[in-house]
Amino acid sequence: MKSKEFCIKSEGIKYAGIHIIIEFWDSDILKSMKKIKEAMLEAVKAAGATVLSTKLHKFKGGGVSGVIVLSESHISIHTWPEYNYAALDIFTCGRSVKPQKAVPVLKKHFKPGKMQIMDIKRGIME
Repeated sequence: MKSKEFCIKSEGIKYAGIHIIIEFWDSDILKSMKKIKEAMLEAVKAAGATVLSTKLHKFKGGGVSGVIVLSESHISIHTWPEYNYAALDIFTCGRSVKPQKAVPVLKKHFKPGKMQIMDIKRGIME
């Protein structure tokens, strides 16, 4: 039986997955668990990923932390409304998922005044 290849091969590099780190500042939805969940689920759909489970928690001070476990890995968020800041990450493996397609969806929902995005290849293989 032939094993499935889940690694990505691009530009002569083989790696386990893509990890996108997103930082948003100055967003109006940092306390809204409902809006954050909607944004994350829409982002997952845009990336072509498969949801296994969703768990979000709202803290007393209004911050939200959560993760959507994907068949292909995860998307997570932590918000600090008192600093007007959100930290998100999207980690996916496999060639069929396109995590970069999730970024414009998240940007549309969060409408950040400022943002920083890092795209990292994880598990580079020699």
